[in-house]
Amino acid sequence: MQSDRPLWIPSESFIAQTPMRAFMTWCETRFSREFADYDAFHAWSVAERGDFWTAVWEHCGVVGNRGDRALVHGDIMLDARFFPDATLNFAENLLVKTGSDDAMVFRGEDKASSRMSWDDLHALVSRAQQALMAMGITKGDRVAAMMPNMPETIALMLAVTSIGAIWSSCSPDFGEQGVLDRFGQIEPKLFIACDGYWYGGKLQDVSVKVQAVTRKLGVPALVIPYAGDASSLALSLEDGRTLPEFVAPFEAKAIEYVRLPFSHPLYILFSSGTTGVPKCIVHSAGGTFCSTSRSIGSIAACAKGKSSSILPPAAG
Repeated sequence: MQSDRPLWIPSESFIAQTPMRAFMTWCETRFSREFADYDAFHAWSVAERGDFWTAVWEHCGVVGNRGDRALVHGDIMLDARFFPDATLNFAENLLVKTGSDDAMVFRGEDKASSRMSWDDLHALVSRAQQALMAMGITKGDRVAAMMPNMPETIALMLAVTSIGAIWSSCSPDFGEQGVLDRFGQIEPKLFIACDGYWYGGKLQDVSVKVQAVTRKLGVPALVIPYAGDASSLALSLEDGRTLPEFVAPFEAKAIEYVRLPFSHPLYILFSSGTTGVPKCIVHSAGGTFCSTSRSIGSIAACAKGKSSSILPPAAG
């Protein structure tokens, strides 16, 4: 039998302890307003978008320089710009936490598992950042990765974005032409790939595909040990190295962050390619940080270093 009654209705005491209620109360004080309920708060966020997003920045402790303006041309969709004077770095905001707690817990089907602490993540990002800079990668350069969603992928994404370079990725189950149709458009300075992966309990060898893509892109390759023989694959490439070789010359130190405009490109992702060559879709650093945090509570947890896990890159 159908019922119009919700399966669960939170109690007032439960609602009072939520991050959203804390944020609403904070906004009442900050802007000298009263919100009768969530609907009223939501209506205010739509009507006063500049004040609302200023509140998000302040309450959640976003790391960066906000600037004076929160929104310009807000009534013209294509011309609207949020935080046009702001500078921030996506990786800096995701790496505010340190310590021995888990940053990531990884499961690769039933074949592999690992954990990475915040301190270990910082160390790997620092070493990878130094290696990227040593090979001349800088602000605005593109780095393309054909990788599973694993800790090394995320660490490398953070290293790339920490210096203002632009990350692009696709799943390792893409065919050779599918990879080239995407990465061939963006002229990457580095191609990153795993040495294999598991799917349905079976080892999927990608060595021939990695060799072909690397040759046709004409760029150095970085091979990440996972399911195959990374050393042999790297040796088979004209300019290939494994991740351990890539970071070996560098000791971990404080990560440097390049703060860039709110709208600076962060990711280049792609349409499906079902109606032609996949179209590039650029995601900005500021917009991605706000949207991938998914809620006021998780934005605040991320920005203030309270989150126990890190958000993954938008990758297949």
